[in-house]
Amino acid sequence: MSEPGLPVVPQGIEELDVIGVRHGAFGASGGGDTSGFGGLVEPIVMPAPARRPFGGWFDEVSDELELALQAAGLHAADAIEKVVIYRDEITYHVRRDHLVSFATLLRDEPGLRFEMCLGVSGVHYPGDIGRELHAVYHFLSITHNRRIRVEVSVPEGDAVIPSLYAVYPTCDWHERETWDFFGIVFDGHPALTRIMMPDDWPGHPQRKDYPLGGIPVEYKGGTIPPPDQRRSYN
Repeated sequence: MSEPGLPVVPQGIEELDVIGVRHGAFGASGGGDTSGFGGLVEPIVMPAPARRPFGGWFDEVSDELELALQAAGLHAADAIEKVVIYRDEITYHVRRDHLVSFATLLRDEPGLRFEMCLGVSGVHYPGDIGRELHAVYHFLSITHNRRIRVEVSVPEGDAVIPSLYAVYPTCDWHERETWDFFGIVFDGHPALTRIMMPDDWPGHPQRKDYPLGGIPVEYKGGTIPPPDQRRSYN
């Protein structure tokens, strides 16, 4: 049983990494909370690293990765920060300096054969100090019918990650969208330009520190003010 005031640990997870506290339904600040949940206070938690044995094919993939990394002259601990298993899904947290070689092994090793990268998306955790911006990749092995997740974390002040375009060309538009919305620079991308927002748009609108802003909207004769000017339900 958890102590009062602490988050409940989900079944199968030994511990949690608390990186912050969310206030309100969406964690937004700087404007009135119109959700009706302005008084909600909830910890922001991350599952802690998993320990061997992981169980099932998770161990098979991890063994293949370790052997492939050793053959490439790398120790697994040099490339992989931690492995997280949560809700029956496995995530490899990879250091950015080794991302390209790691992804190449995922694609080419016969025991892995993750032929498809289904894309990359961004996440912004302002409370995850020193690693506030995360890029999250999903890989599919058609050969072995397996899916894994790879996550790379970088600080806001140095938000640069090597592009996987040369390894998985399908990352092209996904890397552009992640840069557009989160400001993560994918070094080596052939044309890292905005894909959703106008070329002259200031900032990256899906980051948590981006102001809500907005413009008044007229609807059937009534005017709805922008989010940062609406009244609060406190």
